[in-house]
Amino acid sequence: MSNALSQMIDEQAHHGLSMGKASRQRIVLSCLLVFLLLPISVTGEEEPAWKSNGIDPSTWSDGPVVEDTPMQYSYFGDPVFAIDVTYTPGHFQSEVSGTIVIELFPQWAPITVENMIEHIEDDLYDGIFFHRVINDFVTQSGDPECKPSFLGYPSTSLQCGSGGTGETIPLEHNENLSHVDGAIGMARGTEEDSADSQWYIAETEAHGLDPENRDDGGYATFGIVRDGMSHVRAIACTPTNDAPAGCEVLENPASAAGRPVYEAKIVSIEMIGVADPEGQLSIQASAEETGSGTTLLFATMFVIVAAGIAFVIVQNNSKQDVPIYDAELLEENDTSKTT
Repeated sequence: MSNALSQMIDEQAHHGLSMGKASRQRIVLSCLLVFLLLPISVTGEEEPAWKSNGIDPSTWSDGPVVEDTPMQYSYFGDPVFAIDVTYTPGHFQSEVSGTIVIELFPQWAPITVENMIEHIEDDLYDGIFFHRVINDFVTQSGDPECKPSFLGYPSTSLQCGSGGTGETIPLEHNENLSHVDGAIGMARGTEEDSADSQWYIAETEAHGLDPENRDDGGYATFGIVRDGMSHVRAIACTPTNDAPAGCEVLENPASAAGRPVYEAKIVSIEMIGVADPEGQLSIQASAEETGSGTTLLFATMFVIVAAGIAFVIVQNNSKQDVPIYDAELLEENDTSKTT
């Protein structure tokens, strides 16, 4: 074999060896990177903290009058929000603070519930007041235009009571929902699908608003007060522009506007958790140690993968400096040399 041919074979072998090592290293690096990024891609966006906060219904003690409907029961995973309010019960009385807790029913009114949660998480209702209060009927709020304009006195502007976000939702009825005492429902205009951001709480049963009892489609309920109903009743009894004595004396039977004389303010509304009647989330929370173990596992995996990448890089750099010697061609009869 000629020297030229021998040199060509050696060069090809050297090139193939180098390409093979580089290819293997690229494959290893690619696998390690995919393995490293896998937990990130699987994790995705985190859910709001309130969705993992279980609330025990047995802690609620100030609810509405119970009526035999599916709404009397609390269901696991139902969203729960709290309304922090301040109001003046009557003339010459001190301001009162309280909290109203409401459970929503997404299983029966998903669109309406989603609409309400979105507005709450956008802080749309913080700082507004109950602009329509009628005893033995409803307490209504949810209009972002209804904020005090003069020394805390509830605004009497034309915008208050007719405002919203401009985005409406369809009228959503379900046979399990009705206007029981403490029900929360959506206010709307003359069109059935005109509900926006305004809502009301039934201060007593108001089945005259249910669709089967009306010719105009009725109104949609989507939740119920679970705690703080005494505050709803007190707000409903505050003095208003057409019932200036409140509930202290004979009421005005023609009361319709019901603008409170003293501001019945919504300080804030906040999603606080989900109903957890069987304590399922509490059981999950007790398994926190298991969750910590999972976190430790991911951390360990990260360290191992990072170390693997570093090892491949070091090996790659070190092997580039190792000389490759050409094989020595022996004569046919010469067996005294070895390579």
